[in-house]
Amino acid sequence: MTAHSTVSNILLDKVAEWLTHAALTGENLETIVRGFCERMAATGMPLYRVHLTFSMLHPLYDALGFTWRRTGGLTIEGYRHANERPERFMQSPYYYLLSNNLLHLRRRIDLDGAVEFPIFDDLRKEKITDYLAFVQTFGAGSMQGMMGSWSTDGVGGFSEDMIGALMRIQNHLAMAAKMAVLGKLTNNMLTTYLGGDAGKRVLNGQIRRGDGETIRAALVMGDMRQSTVYAEKEGRQAYIDTLNEFFDAIAAPFNRNGGEIMSFLGDGFLAVYPCGRHKDPSKVACEAALSAVFEAQRRVAALNEDRRSRSLSEVRYGIGLHVGNVMFGNVGLKDRLTFSAFGAAVNEVERLQSLTKKYATEVVASQAFSGYTDCEWGTLGEEKLRGVRQRFTVVSPKAATASSRVAEIFSDAETDGLSEAEQVILLHRDAKKFESRFQVEKHAP
Repeated sequence: MTAHSTVSNILLDKVAEWLTHAALTGENLETIVRGFCERMAATGMPLYRVHLTFSMLHPLYDALGFTWRRTGGLTIEGYRHANERPERFMQSPYYYLLSNNLLHLRRRIDLDGAVEFPIFDDLRKEKITDYLAFVQTFGAGSMQGMMGSWSTDGVGGFSEDMIGALMRIQNHLAMAAKMAVLGKLTNNMLTTYLGGDAGKRVLNGQIRRGDGETIRAALVMGDMRQSTVYAEKEGRQAYIDTLNEFFDAIAAPFNRNGGEIMSFLGDGFLAVYPCGRHKDPSKVACEAALSAVFEAQRRVAALNEDRRSRSLSEVRYGIGLHVGNVMFGNVGLKDRLTFSAFGAAVNEVERLQSLTKKYATEVVASQAFSGYTDCEWGTLGEEKLRGVRQRFTVVSPKAATASSRVAEIFSDAETDGLSEAEQVILLHRDAKKFESRFQVEKHAP
């Protein structure tokens, strides 16, 4: 294409109309970005590459990133939190925009000679001739926003009319993207703080006090030992760091393979594995919970080995296992609710967990739970649980071993180094902080 390629204003208006419709009908961010890029290409705009990142209020991810190429379609990445910012990012156009409080940056990409930013070496390989980067927030003081770039391989690059068209359509894209991001934020927050299934229930309208149902589930209650003593001895921050390490090790396996962490209770947690009322689904749920127990034991052992290497005390814990009917829904005040599992079975699994202290073992289960597994169990005794009429036969697994299949289920995905696009958003939330810092540096003697 050449710089004189015609861009249809009528078709650009149609793209703007489509973005408005997508925002009103609640389309997701991927649909909006994909549809926008394809429609922009159809207007005659000589786009070869579009890169967009959207900051997301999420405890695990900073942003969602999209890269569209005319010849390759759309690719999507979730950008993780990171504490380090590679030098390559510090030399990127995006960092330049943030650090200088700029909204746009345009550069022609020459075929040879020195480059201003390392990313331009990659763009040269794609025969990019013109590059326009931008920053657009979703409101004053907002930590959410959009950053990205338009690139063309057209001879002569973007014309002035094309740049004007891109600036106009960028506002429409930001509006539609903001609506999609807000929807995603709502889902992220509910999923993070309530759990996946509970979050979906609330989004689907289960929001009144008393809304809920009775379900059957395998239950897991975990608790860290001597945490109060540790907090008093080591101090608040050391205790918080230890508690997070503990939860990363012991609780994470119960949030996979059909399980869900329902709540964190101080230095403990409750996990549920919903199942049907018949033998086969109960067996699946109990086996999944037990597999997670074995993985949790392996992870805590690795954590303690690491803590010993840092001259830190080991963390100790107890886990209770049970199966039964639980009430699943909203409880609390009329204007302040929590979504949780509660009922007799929850009280019983808490009592079982506390018995790990009496029997000096890490895991105690009810006979009802053990009967749905293929594991070999050892009987610990008969117990009268506080607040429960019938006596319980309590057992403990004889061997904490997981099959290779189970290990594969819980293996963490290998994480590569953060891409440049991934680093874009790590500073986006701190744009105000960067602006303040550079203002101080400008006026420093």
